[in-house]
Amino acid sequence: MPFKYNRVLLKLSGEALKGKTSQALDPTAMNTIVNEIVEVAHLGVQIGIVIGGGNLFRGATLEKIGIDRITGDQMGILATIINALALRDAIEKHNKIAKIMSSIPVGSIVPLFERYKAIRYLKKGYIVVFAGGTGNPLVSTDSAASLRGIEIGAELLLKATHVDGIFSTDPKKDKHAVLYSHLSYQKALEEELGIMDLAAFSQCRDHQLPIQVFNIQSKNVLRDIIQGKRRGTLVGREHL
Repeated sequence: MPFKYNRVLLKLSGEALKGKTSQALDPTAMNTIVNEIVEVAHLGVQIGIVIGGGNLFRGATLEKIGIDRITGDQMGILATIINALALRDAIEKHNKIAKIMSSIPVGSIVPLFERYKAIRYLKKGYIVVFAGGTGNPLVSTDSAASLRGIEIGAELLLKATHVDGIFSTDPKKDKHAVLYSHLSYQKALEEELGIMDLAAFSQCRDHQLPIQVFNIQSKNVLRDIIQGKRRGTLVGREHL
């Protein structure tokens, strides 16, 4: 089938890499996700990935045990770089070239983000993993995803979650909760559906970058979305 999207930005949480285990990185969970990503990349779709670090460190959590919030967020930034290294290794074991670009300098380990180089990598068919968030404390990796998505000219921001999309109410508490197939930016804001960090969401709205919220654990979900099939919830302009 033809593609609906040729270049996308995938926002992947650090927690997705640990699966249902208690360890920080679960090879089985990571392999499942990478299989989905590489399958779509082999079809010719250009993929950028923003990875979180919550499986290792999260600033808000560290603050509760006495670590300064800024220091905790800096630890979280470093955690995203660790995850990016693991993700790159997993991708390349699937015979696909992956490049990491960081928002902060990390010596000889990871090169700094450079917009035009990132776009050139994508055009060559490489998967590009963006690490380090935005490089600033008190800013979520959701904001890094919206920023990088806009910078690379992505046609869609893929927000990976562990639920099937956006519901009218909490499906765990309300058996009558309705799964939305699509929403406008305005309706999502009015109903305070909490799709992502408000600053990141507003940035996507202002730059007309659609957001697809989906369950990363669903089989073939990335391929189906790229081909225009309805999986999860699409958030965009009124006429969607």
